[in-house]
Amino acid sequence: MSHKVTDELVTANGRYADAFADPGLAAPPARRVAVVTCMDARIDLPAALGLAIGDCHTIRNAGGVVTDDVIRSLTISQRELGTRSVVLIHHTACGLLSLTEDFRQRLEDEVGQRPSWPVDSFTDLDQDVRQGMVRVRTSPFLPHTDDVRGFVLDVTTGRLREVEIAPGGAADR
Repeated sequence: MSHKVTDELVTANGRYADAFADPGLAAPPARRVAVVTCMDARIDLPAALGLAIGDCHTIRNAGGVVTDDVIRSLTISQRELGTRSVVLIHHTACGLLSLTEDFRQRLEDEVGQRPSWPVDSFTDLDQDVRQGMVRVRTSPFLPHTDDVRGFVLDVTTGRLREVEIAPGGAADR
């Protein structure tokens, strides 16, 4: 088995480390914000949001879904590292739009064990962003839920479009 890509990354890290100068940043993010987004490689979050190193916490997973683990990370981010704002970003042409829970069955058929985790796929970007905002705003573990906003990033234009919560704060589900 070839480790070519990993070897290239390690080599690149050597070049990075050779030129690295500790910027002296503190662990808490300077802008006191946590961003939850998809792991999609097309999303250049710092460029899209005008962020520099040390500005925010970035939490990425497949789909940018607000899972229990995202709530765990946000809780640590807020309670231990001082963030106050949460930004949720989904994106157009996301792979989770077409993936279904059948994926778990296919894995079980292939490896003989069903994953304990859900796929958390969705068919409506805006609705899933709303659901995520509700999950964040109603979590008993998060003390700062007054500045939670959600967006969809268009991967062909680079523009964010804000998603509003339905009147009354519900996610329409």
